[in-house]
Amino acid sequence: MPTLDWYDKQGAVARTGQVPYRLLEHVPALSHGEAASGNMLLQGDNLEGLKALLPFFAGQVKCIYIDPPYNTRSAFEHYDDNLEHSQWLSLMWPRLELLRELLAEDGSIWVSIDDNEGHYLKVIMDEVFGRGNFVANVVWQKKASPQANSVWLSDSHDHVLVFAKDKKVWRPKLLERTADADARYSNRDNDPRGPWTSGDFTISLTGGQRGAQYAKTGESENIFEITTPSGRKLWPPKGRCWGTNPKRFPELVSENRIWFGENGSNVPRIKRFLSEVKQGIVCTTIWLRSEVGDNQDSKKEVVIFNSEEVFSTPKPESLLSRIIQVATNPNDLILDSFLGSGTTAAVAHKMGRRWIGIEMGEHAVTHCAPRLEKVIDGEQGGISKAVDWQGGGGFRFYRLGPPVFDEAGHIRRDIRFPVLAAHVWFSETGIPWPGLGPAGGEAPSPVLGVHEGRGFALLYNGVLKDKRINGGNVLTHALLKRLREELKRPDWVFTGPLIVYGVRSAISDDVLKREGVIFKQTPYDVKARK
Repeated sequence: MPTLDWYDKQGAVARTGQVPYRLLEHVPALSHGEAASGNMLLQGDNLEGLKALLPFFAGQVKCIYIDPPYNTRSAFEHYDDNLEHSQWLSLMWPRLELLRELLAEDGSIWVSIDDNEGHYLKVIMDEVFGRGNFVANVVWQKKASPQANSVWLSDSHDHVLVFAKDKKVWRPKLLERTADADARYSNRDNDPRGPWTSGDFTISLTGGQRGAQYAKTGESENIFEITTPSGRKLWPPKGRCWGTNPKRFPELVSENRIWFGENGSNVPRIKRFLSEVKQGIVCTTIWLRSEVGDNQDSKKEVVIFNSEEVFSTPKPESLLSRIIQVATNPNDLILDSFLGSGTTAAVAHKMGRRWIGIEMGEHAVTHCAPRLEKVIDGEQGGISKAVDWQGGGGFRFYRLGPPVFDEAGHIRRDIRFPVLAAHVWFSETGIPWPGLGPAGGEAPSPVLGVHEGRGFALLYNGVLKDKRINGGNVLTHALLKRLREELKRPDWVFTGPLIVYGVRSAISDDVLKREGVIFKQTPYDVKARK
């Protein structure tokens, strides 16, 4: 597969492993609504933010949408969009790698971009996600009319590159049927099965499965003479055959599924009934502004929340609504790590999806949070009326805290048990810890859980309520017996071994081996996530 090379590519590829694992610090004063909703607004650098989310959400995000800086050499107030080409590619690569880890196996990622970097982005996404997982290049009509001051050609579209995590398992959802689509069906012959439309009843002999079969054998059973109700005799056009064989065709006629026109002498067409079609429409790759809005619509939506125009290229809510409808089901998790004006989170919220948004700038506080507060309170802009949005839900606001490890590689003393537990579990299993989420709290037990028959326990920071120095953080025979008892939960299938993290083990190596216990010392055996 062709690959793209640029200055400092090796550094960009290695950067994912060099990003420090940071804490997620809840900010109650900036949170709003129902705390248990599961929605997160995170302020901080999105590369470090994505790394911090891994222990909790790896493999769980069904849809990622990002609208990264387009590298257009124009100055934006809230983004440095004047990056050199190599710098831009180096900015995107590690973020795409982390986004891939967060994406569910049946998930998809959608990236807005323009012609300036779009074709280069396609190539590096081929490398990161696999060329075979490329789904489509959606063309979105972002402008209604030509730009009079354009020197060359006036651009009227953006791209949305779509990749699946695994194209073998990901399938797009159908779009809701519209009144215009249903209006194409009528009932010209008063068929009791209701409205219908007619389609071509011939098949090309040079393409498709049947065409390939004909090319191999030199003949097709679907080439035969048809007599219309008016007595006209017809053969299929040159290079084509009928849509069925001579045995099945009379059956279709008797079932009134063949339409010969009002006078009964036209070339036959197959009847397709509205009652039998899929309960939706297959999404195409051309998205017109009349269907999903344009830049002017999005700017009006943002002005609703801010008295001045802050974002130069926001996306309309109806565009995000189309993506979310095609890519997710209700309650699925959606992530936008370039949240910008907050549109992705706002639309996901109104459509009953869970969401995570990451924004680096201060406008995460001054713009994103206030907009989402209004959404929760029931604002009626954007898609609200279309989805009958009445308000509700909530989100928790987070900031990135200090790294888990200090410069010497030791665990920081102020790290709480749930944070380290999530880190240890993910490092060992590669999946998010099923215990407490980033909201924190105290874990009731040092036993973290069982994965693929292996048990995991963490003795750290006085989780056993022993306030002595290193109290409860040393593995003893009594403590090992307690851990064994807790591993007998009926919903766990523990077959061994038991991996225990702690400050020290008071049990000899021979006994640990006989007991099927692997002891790992903190902090030396707690590895930073690579």
